[in-house]
Amino acid sequence: MKKILFITTRDPFSGRFSGDVMRSSRIIKLLSKNYYIDVLFIGKKENFHQNKNFLYSFKQSNFFLKIYYCFISLLKLQPIQFGLFYSSKLKKYVKKYSHKYDILFFHQIRSVQYLPAEYKGITILEMGDLYSNNYNQTYKNLSIFNPLFYFYFIESLLIKKIENRSLSIFKKIILFSQKEINQVKPYFKKKIFFIPESVNSIQNKYKFSKKNYKILFVGNLNYLPNKLACVNFIRKILPLILLKFPNIEFHIIGNISKVDKFLLNLNSKVKVLGQKKKIDKYIKGTIFGLANLKIASGVQGKVLTYMSFGLPVICSHRVSENFGSATISYKNNKELVSQITALVLSVKRSKTYSTKSNNYIQKFLWKKISLNYIRLIKDSF
Repeated sequence: MKKILFITTRDPFSGRFSGDVMRSSRIIKLLSKNYYIDVLFIGKKENFHQNKNFLYSFKQSNFFLKIYYCFISLLKLQPIQFGLFYSSKLKKYVKKYSHKYDILFFHQIRSVQYLPAEYKGITILEMGDLYSNNYNQTYKNLSIFNPLFYFYFIESLLIKKIENRSLSIFKKIILFSQKEINQVKPYFKKKIFFIPESVNSIQNKYKFSKKNYKILFVGNLNYLPNKLACVNFIRKILPLILLKFPNIEFHIIGNISKVDKFLLNLNSKVKVLGQKKKIDKYIKGTIFGLANLKIASGVQGKVLTYMSFGLPVICSHRVSENFGSATISYKNNKELVSQITALVLSVKRSKTYSTKSNNYIQKFLWKKISLNYIRLIKDSF
């Protein structure tokens, strides 16, 4: 039986409702049915499990070590996030034992720092999105007086460098968006494998009612584009909506710092629910799912999540580019207010876009998407 070493920087077994965590967990479970797969990741503590396959968790560095590693990454002209997700023990393990595996499977761009230069086997990288595009958009949306402007500017350049290097050295690269694949240089396209985002199940939880009162946003608010999107909505859009519909509330589900949670919850019409392992019970009473990001690359997983529950979806023009007519799109704040108003008032419009969500999401069900991974592994030998 072929042996695969799967390397990721987040705990795929934490149960967090997070796109990268859920995806890595699904891939591991899928491949373990056909291959001998060992898993290395960075978790809260050092842990070792030996069953049919083994799972090895390397403890996260403390705050001061992370600062040190980030500084070292910068000196090496590597992305700062490499330092945030660095483990010397994990790196030593891969270097020492990689020769025992037929495939090294790296999950997300920050894991490529663990690729041993001497490894001669098959290498696969699930890059997912071109994050350099995302970081480039981010710094352009920040003031030059904001320290994060310089962080994202530098990181966009360093990530771009790593993306180009990865396209050169990995045998197979997975991207989620056909649009981003078209941005890759032609001579790299032969090694690009398109595997879109997916959902584990489809549950039509949406029901139109004049009593529906929630606008739902799902996303990690420690990720700056999500945070900016929520803050912008609360400050500029929600007050205008409340003038027409005083009962409406803005509900946010996702990982968030205690400070941000406290500040956002100061608005009585904002409910920050934090990280949840399952969100099905929070769908009741929802009018639509919101994806109002100004900064976005690839396919937004939150849109697929909304669709998996049959929710109508309102997206910024940048997000909607990947979803065609299945979502409601807007280009400015005035249009956003108008689209929300129309959706609240119209039963027909709400049901139409709920149906569009149901139809669109069918092709993104994991049991269909997963076949691409089996094909990818077979094609690699």
